[in-house]
Amino acid sequence: MRILLVEDEPEVARFISKGLREQSFAVDVAIDGEQALYQAEISDYDIVVLDVMLPKFDGFQVCQRLRNRSFRSPILMLTARDGIDDEVEGLNSGADDYLPKPFDFRVLLARIQALLRRAAQVRPNIIQVQDLHLNTLNHTATRGGNEIRLTAKEYALLEFLMLHSGQIQGRSAIAEHVWDENFDPFSNLIDVYIKRLRRKVDSGYPQPLIHTRRGEGYILGP
Repeated sequence: MRILLVEDEPEVARFISKGLREQSFAVDVAIDGEQALYQAEISDYDIVVLDVMLPKFDGFQVCQRLRNRSFRSPILMLTARDGIDDEVEGLNSGADDYLPKPFDFRVLLARIQALLRRAAQVRPNIIQVQDLHLNTLNHTATRGGNEIRLTAKEYALLEFLMLHSGQIQGRSAIAEHVWDENFDPFSNLIDVYIKRLRRKVDSGYPQPLIHTRRGEGYILGP
């Protein structure tokens, strides 16, 4: 899942983005309203976390402009302004939820997960492909009842492949949804992580689930 975090306070942006990346999200950061609109135009995001007090365009303006462009992903607004009128304005501008600052990161994470569950493309709590099970709530994986220990990025890649099981995913699609804007398209990082997943998911089992389609990409399935 890829998140656009719009926050002009560097310390707050670092704190939130670090926590989200540790939870297997790919995170891009925009520091003002203009950059946020540009980022949302050129990239696909599963959710936007949007501060209200921003340079150039405030969060209400950004939210309204995104909705006017038919941007359909959930938008969670963050603000130090916790008045009822501000909350109403945020929701009326197109936000799906509104969280006053300061907040506990666990609350932010729970709000994000709730919005993603309500989104058009709902992530089930348990994804199953053959005897491979992935729990999207606690980020655990098992195959044949045996636990698979995954790093945050390995989990994110496996979740993406399982959500699109039976479909070939090219390198660009994987980079778009699993990594952030800093991904180097000329690196072999995707190949390295696929190799790691194969070792953890397929090694020791008679039927491999992760396959390479030469010149096309990767596919997860029997």
